[in-house]
Amino acid sequence: MSGLVVVGVDGSASSLAAVAAAAQEARWRGAGLRLVHAFIWPAMHVQLGPSPLGPPEGGLRNMVERVLTEAEERARTVAPEVDVFRAVVTGEPLTVLEAQSRAADLVVVGSRGMGSFIGLMVGSTAVHLAAHGRCPVLVVREQGEDTGPIMVGVDESSAGAGAVDFAFAEAALRGVDLVALHAWTTWNAPMPTPQDEAAPYANAPEALAARKERLLSEALAGHQVTYPGVSVKREVVHGGTREALIEASRTAQLLVVGARGRGGFAGLLLGSVSQAMLHHAQCPVAVVRSPDNSR
Repeated sequence: MSGLVVVGVDGSASSLAAVAAAAQEARWRGAGLRLVHAFIWPAMHVQLGPSPLGPPEGGLRNMVERVLTEAEERARTVAPEVDVFRAVVTGEPLTVLEAQSRAADLVVVGSRGMGSFIGLMVGSTAVHLAAHGRCPVLVVREQGEDTGPIMVGVDESSAGAGAVDFAFAEAALRGVDLVALHAWTTWNAPMPTPQDEAAPYANAPEALAARKERLLSEALAGHQVTYPGVSVKREVVHGGTREALIEASRTAQLLVVGARGRGGFAGLLLGSVSQAMLHHAQCPVAVVRSPDNSR
């Protein structure tokens, strides 16, 4: 066994979907699977055992054991050959899972936990962990499809390069095709050197489009050598990045994005495109931070 996949467990339907996805990831990777429950109640100094007036199987500690048992049963149903470990860690979920991510190859969480507000598409733990995790973070919805290609959003940022690395590796593990999408508009595209010095701001749209085609080719070139078995389809879209990726996610089994894009403000750990994908993509989303911000 090599590697470790960590999954956050809280007993919600969303976390059970995450457990199933994490078990698959561990099987594909030949990795161990750690089921982690963030147990905040000891820090609140409340009674953990059963009440003297209640049944002996009651109490918070027994509840946690039942949650983990259910999660372990789900994992073994999906991938019986994977080594499964349990961990109950005192603390709130974000802090606990961020610490766990330091030694993990991948952290998997549900899109919504037990504490999510009704109507929210993605819980705060998933969003914050995607920003602060030290390894790639996979956010899983309750109902996901196992069909379709891996979709990756490509830009010129270091986080975008990390997303391409992860997407190629994931496509190879799953044995599926990869679609690499780069979306651009005249507002978010850096201006190329003008051909006519008398009109320094006049750049024909076809010149920008050609530059974007080259950018995508350059971003993929080395990876196609490393992963020759992965079939890659390139898509250059003239339009908004959020809209293009959300539409593409409808037919994908996984969408991979970098934590920050070209337009990110300094110090902002999760870019607006990444956040939009977590809330609106129609498939699971993997968020990959740049090498400078990961372990």
